[in-house]
Amino acid sequence: MTIKVDTLFREFQNPWGMTWLDGGRMLVTERKGEILIFKDDKYTGQKIQGLPAVYANGQAGLLDIAAHPNYSQNGWIYISYAKPVPGGGATTIARFKLNGNSVVEFQDLIVTTPAWNGGTHYGSRIVFDNQNFLFFTNGERGSQNNAQDLKNSHGKIHRIHDDGRIPSDNPFVNTTNAIPSIWTYGNRNPQGMIYDKSANRIWSVEHGPMGGDELNLIEKGKNYGWPVITYGKNYNGTPITSITEKEGMEQPVKYWTPSIATCGMTLVTSDKYPAWKGNFLVAALAGTHIARVEMNGTKATGEEKLLPGIGRVRQVSQSPDGYIYAITEGTGLLVKLLPAK
Repeated sequence: MTIKVDTLFREFQNPWGMTWLDGGRMLVTERKGEILIFKDDKYTGQKIQGLPAVYANGQAGLLDIAAHPNYSQNGWIYISYAKPVPGGGATTIARFKLNGNSVVEFQDLIVTTPAWNGGTHYGSRIVFDNQNFLFFTNGERGSQNNAQDLKNSHGKIHRIHDDGRIPSDNPFVNTTNAIPSIWTYGNRNPQGMIYDKSANRIWSVEHGPMGGDELNLIEKGKNYGWPVITYGKNYNGTPITSITEKEGMEQPVKYWTPSIATCGMTLVTSDKYPAWKGNFLVAALAGTHIARVEMNGTKATGEEKLLPGIGRVRQVSQSPDGYIYAITEGTGLLVKLLPAK
């Protein structure tokens, strides 16, 4: 399938997430703590006012953004950000409403623990399912053992109600000393997540170390293995573990070796891209491309590199009207993929 790339903006520094509101508006986060306002595919020159301070350190800062599925009724916008706390930063999910371009009714819904002094592996994506449960990802801070420890929030995917309450049917709510919001664990640094509404499935991509980036089907209470099993190595080339499989730990649906540095992802459901329908589009930071992963149910069956060399692709999303957008760092772009006539 042939596509045309329409470059809409060229001045991002470290864009991270994007979401659409009504009236043709789109919001894009910058990691340093800004939200830029676009309308009808053009930057308005305006930013959201009244945002909280963020812990901007390395990979930490203002990360994902998502409008509530019922935004047109309730006006809630959700962000994932590194909150400055005593001892460093904490991946935090918050929500707010807008009065014009200004934040009102700001609420922190959940603050992950323990606080972390450093800028490595904060996650973090937000998705809602059909029942409006909110799922978010949180990296293990580069401290491998966090991912297997249910007593801390890091290296996990979490599930909360849209007002921050802990669902009573979360898998570890009755486990002594476990963080009750945990949905899955053994996740290294998942920076991409998507909810497939029609199949009621959650998918995530996470960074491996040197090799071993993973595409995972995310299921309640499961252990995704990091750092006990992995297809990657330490950055100095030494082995992290001698095994890639273990009973009780999930295998990735697909893995990338060498790493492409998987980041945001989307599922193509739009009729505008008939040849891509049902495929995942996965942002590749180190790969500087978008990976189109062909799927058959829960099996990955093929892959194509799209837009090689476009820059470090941070997120790729499908808009409410069915077009694919991507944001890049390094090259600082917002692009729209148009099916070529």
